[in-house]
Amino acid sequence: MISYKGFFGWDVVLVLILMRYVVVAGLFFIVYYKWKRSAWSFKKIQAKFPIGKDYLREIGFSLFTVFVFTTIGYVLLFTKVRSTTLVYTQLADYGWFYFILSVVLMLFIHDTYFYWTHRAMHHISLYKWFHRVHHLSTNPSPWAAYAFHPLEAIVEACIVVLIVYVMPAHPYAISLFLLIMMVYNVYGHLGYELYPIGFSQSKVGKWINTSVNHNQHHQYSSGNYGLYFLWWDRWMGTLREDYDSRFEEVTKRNNSLPA
Repeated sequence: MISYKGFFGWDVVLVLILMRYVVVAGLFFIVYYKWKRSAWSFKKIQAKFPIGKDYLREIGFSLFTVFVFTTIGYVLLFTKVRSTTLVYTQLADYGWFYFILSVVLMLFIHDTYFYWTHRAMHHISLYKWFHRVHHLSTNPSPWAAYAFHPLEAIVEACIVVLIVYVMPAHPYAISLFLLIMMVYNVYGHLGYELYPIGFSQSKVGKWINTSVNHNQHHQYSSGNYGLYFLWWDRWMGTLREDYDSRFEEVTKRNNSLPA
């Protein structure tokens, strides 16, 4: 049982969310932007690397996002507001099968929520107030995963609000869902493609979002609005026509440097 006045104070939740961002984004950044920067530079989706001020801007706005996520998460899970939600704390109430299924359902719900809110924030009347800050990263790095304007951060955080009011959700399931979200979000902003040649046109891969796909969204600021999957982009005709060719071009590159 998680107590309202137990170990999880606002400050503890803040540290946990901040650590998740720093560890996941930082690990990918160290590997791809420091340790293997020269050796793997031929794999970079956009050849240029961001400069120092870009990283600082992304980290700075990400810190605001961490504060927003912390506050909304804390209110939902660790105050009396929780009694108005469908959050449960005893795993035996629904069992392990539902626990695993609930994480999968969260991903599907989030993908739909993200596509439509993301697309809405590209509308001319909303873009400058919500989404422009995120698109300052036209060549994103892993640190861009949380680089939102505070208003957009609220929109992004509201997926948890939606989840806890539409389905029974264990706090650990929510935490696992958010960890998966963080990892995939960082991969989407990585600037490198990790899936193999031909993946984007395979039976499974044609429905899965990729780093190339989201990098195109940042580079051109239109199309490719999905998060985990591509079905909404394909069904709604918002997938860029040059996506598959761009994916193949990036993944077919060979290192021309001597071994």
